[in-house]
Amino acid sequence: MVERRPWLDRLSHLILILGVVIVAFPLYVAFVASTQSLEQVRQVPLSLWPGTHMVENYLQALSGGSTVGSSAPVGRMMWVSLVMAMVIAVGKIAISLLSAFAIVYFRFPGRHFFFWMIFVTLMLPVEVRIAPTYQVVADLGMLNSYAGLTIPLIASATATFLFRQFFLTVPDELVEAARMDGAGPMRFFRDILLPLSRTSIAALFVIQFIYGWNQYLWPLITTTSEDMYPVVIGIKRMIAGGDAATEWNLVMATAILAMLPPALVVLLMQRWFVKGLIDTEK
Repeated sequence: MVERRPWLDRLSHLILILGVVIVAFPLYVAFVASTQSLEQVRQVPLSLWPGTHMVENYLQALSGGSTVGSSAPVGRMMWVSLVMAMVIAVGKIAISLLSAFAIVYFRFPGRHFFFWMIFVTLMLPVEVRIAPTYQVVADLGMLNSYAGLTIPLIASATATFLFRQFFLTVPDELVEAARMDGAGPMRFFRDILLPLSRTSIAALFVIQFIYGWNQYLWPLITTTSEDMYPVVIGIKRMIAGGDAATEWNLVMATAILAMLPPALVVLLMQRWFVKGLIDTEK
């Protein structure tokens, strides 16, 4: 029997509330700043009560009304970020599924060697691969393009490893039953493995979507055209003119808009995300 300790419950709730406040307060301040005029934002201390310029600021941000740094419309930058996030997430999952399927279910020479070669890439810092990858992309003429932004990022050793571990838990009897029913490799993959993997796919989609949406370093070195800036680069360029010249109300409005798509993905797929993580641990 577990002994109930009221003081421990209160302490746990206090720590939880404190953690929520620490995480939520900066977001609230950003939202408040996005609803105020530039003069109100520059006041010290900043008022913590929402202002009356919310619609004006958000429309100006969406239409590219900033006079400092990047003047690209936020709507365009968010579209670039959305394309990046979707292509990277779907590409990583598709390639990792097929790679894990080949490694687990096809008996070809060197399959374990190839798997460990893929796994070793997890130990390489991103900076090690940046220069040669950029050179390849530049030589292929893919700078300032969706292909250049996404193709170099769609391979994932982590996702391949997770799918491999999951496929190894599939009973051999299921494989034999499919073979006796006349199912070929791709039919077995499509009709059996994919449905069994849907929760893992959902969990990885959430993780990889956020990974693709938050990309900063790679787009920074492969894009020079404002039409191809993702929203993260756009926010950085909006504050490039220094603190005095920065329109912080528009910067905060852009930051709030940039948080909406990944937050929406997490909220819509929360149940599948948690279930996928639990199933992967099993």
